[in-house]
Amino acid sequence: MGSQTSWHSSGVKRAVDLVVVAAVAPVVVPVAAVVALAVRFRLGRPVLFRQDRAGRNGTPIGVAKFRSMTDDRDETGDLLPDGDRLPAFGRTLRATSLDELPQLWSIAKGDMSLVGPRPLPMAYVERYDDRQRRRLDARPGLTGWAQVHGRNAVDWPERLELDVWYVEHASWRVDLDILRRTAAMVLRRDGVSADGQATMHEFMGTPPTE
Repeated sequence: MGSQTSWHSSGVKRAVDLVVVAAVAPVVVPVAAVVALAVRFRLGRPVLFRQDRAGRNGTPIGVAKFRSMTDDRDETGDLLPDGDRLPAFGRTLRATSLDELPQLWSIAKGDMSLVGPRPLPMAYVERYDDRQRRRLDARPGLTGWAQVHGRNAVDWPERLELDVWYVEHASWRVDLDILRRTAAMVLRRDGVSADGQATMHEFMGTPPTE
């Protein structure tokens, strides 16, 4: 399994990330500027939503997305549920993955890769079991094996198991297949939300089996 696992640290994988980011930058930068203006006009400030996420080996990394939800609150001042704060404009950003464009900067910095397990909140790290924690052996990605097998429409145990599968089988062929499938999914807008949720519900850990 060493040959597959070594792909995560491969200089070739890192070089591919940099070449692709540089190649798409002339197109992505103007598009990102337009999206930023649209977010500012439709949702106000801040334009970006920033959060610390778990990077490789659980190291915190700053991850940014274009903001897609409002700050609407109830009469007591508490934020409304996510579904009530996600307008049609925000749903379009998520469905087209335009909200993820700022993460190309994270790839350029080396915090993320084009392909890998998605970066999840730091609070989740202590909730993983020993096998699920293996997803942290790889640099997090803009897209990954779990994303092309249901995205947010699969439950947490399956999603995390798909991430571990990637860690154990990663290669340039797998990455290429993931990128190809990702393009098709974005065009179809598949798996953006979990059933009955505006996004994916919070991972609270996997109950032990008896």
